[in-house]
Amino acid sequence: MGNEIKIFEQKQVRSVWDEKAEKWLFSVVDVIAILTDSSNPRNYWKVLKSRLSKEGSQLVTNCNQLKMKSADNKFYNTDVFDTEGILRLVQSVPSPKAEPFKVWLSKIGYERMQEMADPSTAIDRAREIYKKLGRSEKWIQQRMSGQETRNKLTDYWSDHGVEENKEFAILTNIIHQEWAGISVQEHKQIKNLKSQNLRDHMSEAELIFTALAELSTRQIAETEKATGISANTKAAKQGGNIAKQARKQLENKTGQNVVTSENFLPPGKQLTQIKNKN
Repeated sequence: MGNEIKIFEQKQVRSVWDEKAEKWLFSVVDVIAILTDSSNPRNYWKVLKSRLSKEGSQLVTNCNQLKMKSADNKFYNTDVFDTEGILRLVQSVPSPKAEPFKVWLSKIGYERMQEMADPSTAIDRAREIYKKLGRSEKWIQQRMSGQETRNKLTDYWSDHGVEENKEFAILTNIIHQEWAGISVQEHKQIKNLKSQNLRDHMSEAELIFTALAELSTRQIAETEKATGISANTKAAKQGGNIAKQARKQLENKTGQNVVTSENFLPPGKQLTQIKNKN
């Protein structure tokens, strides 16, 4: 299974495609947040879940948990439903968004079938989403290229004894800390981000240096045949350091920081440019 982010009216829904069962699983709390606009969707779901349980609802019985990335960039057990469960959940939550959400959910299922028949449609669809969010063609190209580099690195980790989710997150943070001089979480705080994906709010330069760090890490790991978290930690530090040296050279030439607070949040939430720690 792979964690993904789906977008409904520019709001995120954490999702997982179950390869064996061939179905989507969606974060219940994310769906509740969309349907209710609640300031505390987790508590809303807790109360609703208790009421449905007392009523003997089969919906609660069918609720499962999966590890999904939270706003602090860590993975936690999260209540999930498949499409059928989400549709039944929608019926239990009074909301003017119920019908458009049902249409969106049906579209997600149809799009997955298209992607299985022709994987290139997934790439095209991602491009369209970024365009709708106002990203430039140049930025989109860099984002897609960086994702391909990222996928090759995680494929290597998967094949060489690195545990998905927890250890992936540890290595990713090491690489980021090395090249940027700050952790992933600190970078998100600088950009005023919470649950948003950091890479979706990076500048073109930040995307390029992230890709350089991950490309260097993979090639070093391949050369040294790194296996397990310890050996790959060493490769991560070395790969990140290569990008760090390149970043410093560029900053010395231009007098501008590569890491900035720039983001794609709505106007009024932008922050000023910051200075790297090292």
